Amino acid sequence: MSSLNSSTEKYVEKGRLSVAAELHEFIESSALPNSDTSSVTFWQGFEQLIANLMPLNKALLNERESLQQQIDDFHTNEADASAQEYKSFLKTISYLKEAPTPQAIATKNVDPEIATMAGPQLVVPINNARYALNAVNARWGSLYDALYGTDVISNDDGAEASGKYNPVRGAKVIEKAREYLDLILPLAEGSHLGSQSYQLDSNGLTVTLADGSETNLEDPSQLIGFQGAITNPISILVCHNGLHAEIQFDSSHPIGKTDSAKIKDIYIESALTTIMDCEDSVAAVDAEDKTVVYRNWLGLMQGNLSVQLSKGAELITRSMNPDRKYVSIKNENITLSGRSLMFIRNVGHLMTNNAILFEGEEVPEGIMDAMITSLIAKHDLLNNSPFKNAKENSIYIVKPKMHGPDEVAFTNRLFGDVEQILNLPKNTIKVGIMDEERRTSLNLAACIHAANERVAFINTGFLDRTGDEIHTSMLKGVFAPKGELKARPWLNAYELANVATGLNFGLSGKAQIGKGMWPIPDQMANMMATKTGHPESGANTAWVPSPTAATLHALHYHQIDVFERQKRIQSKNQNSHLAYIDSILDIPVLAQGAQLSSQEITRELDNNVQGILGYVVRWVHQGIGCSKVPDINGVGLMEDRATLRISSQHIANWLEHNIVTKEQVNESMQRMAVLVDSQNKNDPEYIPMMPDLENSIGFQAAQDLIFLGKQQPSGYTEPLLHARRREMKARLKNA
Repeated sequence: MSSLNSSTEKYVEKGRLSVAAELHEFIESSALPNSDTSSVTFWQGFEQLIANLMPLNKALLNERESLQQQIDDFHTNEADASAQEYKSFLKTISYLKEAPTPQAIATKNVDPEIATMAGPQLVVPINNARYALNAVNARWGSLYDALYGTDVISNDDGAEASGKYNPVRGAKVIEKAREYLDLILPLAEGSHLGSQSYQLDSNGLTVTLADGSETNLEDPSQLIGFQGAITNPISILVCHNGLHAEIQFDSSHPIGKTDSAKIKDIYIESALTTIMDCEDSVAAVDAEDKTVVYRNWLGLMQGNLSVQLSKGAELITRSMNPDRKYVSIKNENITLSGRSLMFIRNVGHLMTNNAILFEGEEVPEGIMDAMITSLIAKHDLLNNSPFKNAKENSIYIVKPKMHGPDEVAFTNRLFGDVEQILNLPKNTIKVGIMDEERRTSLNLAACIHAANERVAFINTGFLDRTGDEIHTSMLKGVFAPKGELKARPWLNAYELANVATGLNFGLSGKAQIGKGMWPIPDQMANMMATKTGHPESGANTAWVPSPTAATLHALHYHQIDVFERQKRIQSKNQNSHLAYIDSILDIPVLAQGAQLSSQEITRELDNNVQGILGYVVRWVHQGIGCSKVPDINGVGLMEDRATLRISSQHIANWLEHNIVTKEQVNESMQRMAVLVDSQNKNDPEYIPMMPDLENSIGFQAAQDLIFLGKQQPSGYTEPLLHARRREMKARLKNA
């Protein structure tokens, strides 16, 4: 990206670096103190890092463009080529590389939440302190609250979720929770349904059943400990499939006093890990925004991040949860983390940011993120916090949107150079590889091999992956409607290959193999019915949109022993990552001769346009990088830049192949702008697009994304969004 106008920034000169004054002040006064890194060491090292790696970063981006041009030329000149000829061509240009022989990764010092436990993962925009705190505190969640407040419990038979507590619904919640307790804590005989008491002694747990008979646990080793007195515990801690649950008792509690066994709630160990996101869910376009991002990360690493919230007439302070303390029946002290283990997701290789200039040119934002977020994470390693994030003294950085093994190797070098500057042991910084670009999917084995001693995570991302699929094969033909894309062979092959490759390279027990987001936060019953597919596939984590969803999705990991599942998959699929290549290369264009009706075209176009406008107008006008956006039918979907990338590329493809015209797109955009404004009319912060669309920066950004979509690097939305957001910030400042 070329430098944008940065005249509004005030800079401090640090050698060849020019650092925006507010970012410089934050680093000097907040991030560097107590980091065991001097100002001179940091800035001199940073300057040299940029000087060394900025040219390499540019070369990698040029390689992307060169490969894309060659693919475009192939589809133009060899339109009738067979699948095998296309595959051979990709090998010839080194887009598709020879896969290395499977070899177990050598990553060390990985925390158990990542390596040996299986459970949900949250992704949260780190520029929102409240969301970040909610996420880090989602390590434990109330099962009763999760059931009562969602559609997992139906409204039938008088069980509506009314404004005040509905005892009919509450009874359904208790019954459902007891059914889950049968899954989590099987009894030697009988069921937890209607159980009358839970008694502890030095021999273990005795449960009095509904009929008055007594039983014990099917597996006594599941009992871990308790809180309170052994003769009258206030909670009992158990473990199943590596996840903990806590049965809480209180005979004076409104729920507990009506319960036959005086159970007031069941707490579930839920979000084992959280990705604090600097990237797709964040709108950070300048030094002001980046400083907020880094300041919140420092607050998490120093354990002092807090926010004040109004709860009715009461002002409350939300901060990070303390650890949870228990005692075993042998009177041994037990401590469990009260917080999610945190990753930090840096920006990819593409974008630059005017927060720091090198010889007058904006520096790559991914390099800036690596240096500054690692400096901040060093506070955790030095125990500059009442809490501990990484007990194994590692820093976990998710790196998105890398294209192939050369870019992973570049990240490996970047992290190694940062470690040297900050005086960290080699391979302290672990990498999470997002398998969300086509060149990475096809070469995932080589990507893992390129960071053999750092890999702590691989994760599929259907949304970005689809956006890249469309952009890469833009000239191949007309892409099928979005709903049909999910049913084509390439997607299932991509998802299966990710797990197979991870297992073949020894990630089981050493790293996470992850799956993507459930995007509909209000449809938890649907999630519970379908998201079992992720642990069943052998993934030991998957993304959820909220702490409530994490508590519910955790139940799937009680249903399915992921690590046993991985063993079975691996025993059947040796070297199977190679078997999926041909299916992944099955480009999901419309079949030859297939026709779309005018109604189908209009419906698909309107759906894409509404989704683009609904997300973009908030991003550009309000700086909201991730939110629940109503779709064309009013269903709230969690949207970030990845969803935008699909929709804009899909329309660009249909424009390219004359399925729709520019006039049709503009007509749809005008109609959908009215709808989106209407959907947001109750948001006092919302800035409508109508009636002056020509002067609506958000609307103009959406037009850019569609009509300039073909020309965008890899189909990414960031360059256009960042430019328009800066324009909007300037307008608001001058208003």
